[in-house]
Amino acid sequence: MRIVKTTAPSFPEAKLDELLTPAEGERWQVLCGDEAHWRVGLYSPAETCPADIKELEKHDCPELFLLVSGRMSLLLAKDGELVEVALEQGRPILAESPHCGFCPNGPHTGSAFVVERDRFDTEYRKPTDWL
Repeated sequence: MRIVKTTAPSFPEAKLDELLTPAEGERWQVLCGDEAHWRVGLYSPAETCPADIKELEKHDCPELFLLVSGRMSLLLAKDGELVEVALEQGRPILAESPHCGFCPNGPHTGSAFVVERDRFDTEYRKPTDWL
């Protein structure tokens, strides 16, 4: 188990009223935020199936995922079991359970828009350690 503390401000400076240009092929990139309130980013994992996932993360607050492109699923430790939830276009999920994403069509082939707080603690453990 490991714990990571995210402190404000936890996002890069972004030019206002201009399009942002995210990089491709990155697992997690924070795009911008509002100090002490929220930050947003794009999440595109390299894992392609639950067996590839070495850790699940759990924040001390929920985070919202919205599928932007491709296919992506979340592996959740919920109610004593590991559950796969396939993300759907236009249907966000507010994740509170320990989780990690994977892209069934290959590394970084799906991406999700993520909204989370600007300040939080995250606990990481092996998937089976959450059961």
